Formats: sequence, structure tokens, C-alpha cells
Amino acid sequence: MIGSDASAAGPTDPAPHPAGAADAGHGTASLSSTTGATGTTGPTDPAVTAVTLLIADDDEVTRSGLRTLLSVQPGISVIGEAADGVEAVELAQRLRPDVVLMDVRMPRRNGIDATRQLLAESAEPPKVVVITTFENDDYVTAALSAGASGFVLKRLPVRQIAEAVRVVAAGEAILFPAALRRMVAARPLDSSEALPRAALTGREEEVLRSMATGLSNPEIADSLTVSLETVKTHVGNVLSKLGAQNRTHAVVIAYESGLVVPRFAG
Repeated sequence: MIGSDASAAGPTDPAPHPAGAADAGHGTASLSSTTGATGTTGPTDPAVTAVTLLIADDDEVTRSGLRTLLSVQPGISVIGEAADGVEAVELAQRLRPDVVLMDVRMPRRNGIDATRQLLAESAEPPKVVVITTFENDDYVTAALSAGASGFVLKRLPVRQIAEAVRVVAAGEAILFPAALRRMVAARPLDSSEALPRAALTGREEEVLRSMATGLSNPEIADSLTVSLETVKTHVGNVLSKLGAQNRTHAVVIAYESGLVVPRFAG
């Protein structure tokens, strides 16, 4: 079900946490601190160029509902819909949206393979945000590893989904840290060699652990008592050494390698 603005339902985490820039990790505050409890923000100046969005979902009701609700959100321009992964790739390559809101379970080609193909074949690929019903969906971690910049839940209020689109379009990443911990914990650890091969320094491992808990770059700088520029350098080194496509992918590797151990409350 698509969340409405009036819906009280939400994920275990209160709001998706922008995890910093995907390239060198430019710092950013969390949605809860930048937009308030409702997650309302975004360009209101008509002169501001809207983020162009392609919606890919095999359920016509969900897809149409998302288009209707997101089209009226500030700073969002929905330019196309796709009913499966093959169509999503074709439309994304033709329309060149800034962001693709990608369902994972679709016919002909799933969202994981579509994401991987888009990122591999496009000279300037769009950002991909996975949209899913359940935060423990095994497909989501695979999509993040394929290069998606983050994920949102379908039950979120539409304003939070719109904010996630804007955040990702700006080059940042969206994480639900607790949900990500649960997803990775449910999967066999198959990347145990990743970190030893990467030869991260002690400080880089500290930064990666902080990233995995959802801290932004300024928060990491405060916790480690270093400058923001130093943190950005460490984040860039971590992504390079891990061969991570973006910050979110690095966090997935951190959990799968066992560097960060999931903890459960209660």
C-alpha cells in the first residue's frame, strides 16, 4: 500500500537517514533533523529545476498512485512509468531521468538486474531508489550491492518518499540503518574476505562502522574529533578500497563482512 501524508504507518526507523554523498561522502544531516517529523521539505521556488523521476512497478494501481501523489510534490517531475525491468531500462535510457524509483520484484527483468544494467550501460546513469513493501526483503540488499543509492518502503508517507528522491538526486544516499541491519543479518555472510583484502586502516574501519550506523559526515567528524574534510577523505578511501559503487554499498559490505554486527533491541 502506498503511504499517504495522513498515514501514521512507517518503518521501524522514524525516517530514512541520508548517509552522505555517494562519491566522496559529502556530509548531510538526517531527514529527521532537516525536515522535521513530517519529512516535508524541498524546492518551492518555481524557478528551481524539478528532479525528473521514472517510476518502475509492475502493479498498475501502485504505479499510478505513486505518479499521482509524487507529481504534486515540490521539486518532483514524474516523466514516465515502467511496468517491468526491461521497460524501466529502455525508458531510463531514452528519457534520462535523474532518479528511478525501482520496484524489485517485477516480470521479465527484476529491479536488481535492471539497476545493474542501467549503471553499467549508461554514460550518465540515473540514481536508483529501491521501493519495497518489506524492509527484510532479500532483494533489497542485492539491489544495494548492484548500485542502488538506497531504499524506501511503500508504506511511507508520500512526502517522505519524495524527500528520498530529492536527497538521492542531490548525490546522497538513503538508509534505514536498523532495517538494513535486519536484512543483512538474515542473509548468509558471503563477503568475509572483503575487508581483509581491502586493507583498511584502523581509522577507515572506524569511519565505516560509523557509516553503517547511519551517521552523517558531520556526525562522524564530531564523534571522532576530526575535521569534516578528513572524514570525507576517509570515506573516499573506504569506497575505493572496498570497490563500493556508493556509500550504501559500502555499508552493505560492512555488515556482510562481519565488521559491523547487527544488534537487536528487545
